[in-house]
Amino acid sequence: MTGASGYIGGRLVPELLDAGHRVRCLARNPGALRDHPWAGRAETVRGDVTDAESVAAALDGVDVAYYLVHALGSGRDFEETDRRAARVFAERARAAGVRRIVYLGGLTPEGVPERELSPHLRSRAEVGRILLESGVPTAVLRAAVVIGSGSASFEMLRYLTERLPLMITPSWVRTPVQPVAVRDVLRYLVGCARLPEEVNRTFDVCGPDVMTYRAMMRRYAAVAGLPRRVILPVPLLTPGLSSLWVGLVTPVPASLARPLAESLRHPVTAREHDIARYVPDPPGHPLGFEAGVELALRRIKEAEVSTRWSSAATPGAPSEPLPTDPDWAGGSLYTDHRSRVVDAPPEALWRVIEGIGGENGWYSLPLAWSVRGFLDRLVGGVGLRRGRRDAARLRAGDSLDFWRVEELERGRLLRLRAEMRLPGLAWLELRVARDARGRTVYRQRALFHPRGLAGQAYWWSVVPFHAVVFGGMARNIARAAEAPGDGA
Repeated sequence: MTGASGYIGGRLVPELLDAGHRVRCLARNPGALRDHPWAGRAETVRGDVTDAESVAAALDGVDVAYYLVHALGSGRDFEETDRRAARVFAERARAAGVRRIVYLGGLTPEGVPERELSPHLRSRAEVGRILLESGVPTAVLRAAVVIGSGSASFEMLRYLTERLPLMITPSWVRTPVQPVAVRDVLRYLVGCARLPEEVNRTFDVCGPDVMTYRAMMRRYAAVAGLPRRVILPVPLLTPGLSSLWVGLVTPVPASLARPLAESLRHPVTAREHDIARYVPDPPGHPLGFEAGVELALRRIKEAEVSTRWSSAATPGAPSEPLPTDPDWAGGSLYTDHRSRVVDAPPEALWRVIEGIGGENGWYSLPLAWSVRGFLDRLVGGVGLRRGRRDAARLRAGDSLDFWRVEELERGRLLRLRAEMRLPGLAWLELRVARDARGRTVYRQRALFHPRGLAGQAYWWSVVPFHAVVFGGMARNIARAAEAPGDGA
């Protein structure tokens, strides 16, 4: 399994385990998977799909290989990165004697030359071809809009509809699409593990409803109990402009909204449903659009969202782990230390720490954090709107506003790595400790590794604000832990 830290992969692993399969996950950072509920049931190995040696080791003894990774948004050369990774995976899978490859790609419009497709769809189609030509029997599943709690497509639809009762929208809202519920996507993916050896082809996987994006927004509003939305399509909003618009209104950043918007320029509907010959649809499946929306909203209401679109590392975001200090020889590493004695049990302080971000905020100058998040969105960053997967519990690898949980030692340490646009690398550590007298102590440390002159200038330009921002954070976190209700 590649892509186990992503939206689909993180949900597919437990489905495969429950179906009786043994699962091995290939991950660049295995620690990001350790807190998943299924982590103890699956094997995890370190590696990268562009590294032939680590891929070969991961595929040793594997029967079925799931390829669920994309370099989407990782730079102008993401198509070349996708191409190279797919070739490495295909070659290593053939050499390892893998019986089947399963790949989830995007549904492409019929009759549209490949050169006219969006780079996103064009790359996914090319990856599918590379795997089909690998010499290993391959099933390429092609889906359009995936409806499920936490999916990027669903979050875009949800926030556009809920936040804008009157919308001036791009012309692509009139394009017919055929959405599919994530529950059915997972069912088909699991079923592909047992396809006959002779099957080497693409399958369109879609739900039963064909509708425009405008109809999807109106039907979402009806299911969610919202008043009817007024939608005014205009031809002036290009995919680039509309992605900025989506990025400002929804949690989905412009860098991810653009390929989603570009994919809707042409009609994307299924041309066949042959997958049902091999993975029969049970009664009531595939789920219709309203049923998929109802299920997703119920999962959100009950806080049972197992993965989100932000589960995977943000494209273009730094992935380097925190340098070991003080021995680190990689250059400047600036720090800001804060410490406070807290008149509360360690458990109360930890609850406040683990609940930080999202609706609870960052315990200092909310306006300043909002402005920083807004500025990050303006330059194509993720901003603060990603929020949290769960309101109370975190796990390693979770996105948290414009941070990512890099390290979590429950009850002791929360380390966050910045995924905002910065001229360098940044971390924020929040710790629970005891002093020599047995008192609860809150320790906070911000770290920044500047990149070039711009990084140096950035650090020294924000140093004057640290006493207010970081000092206020330490003070208010301590007060929250000391407040009646035990910090809950």
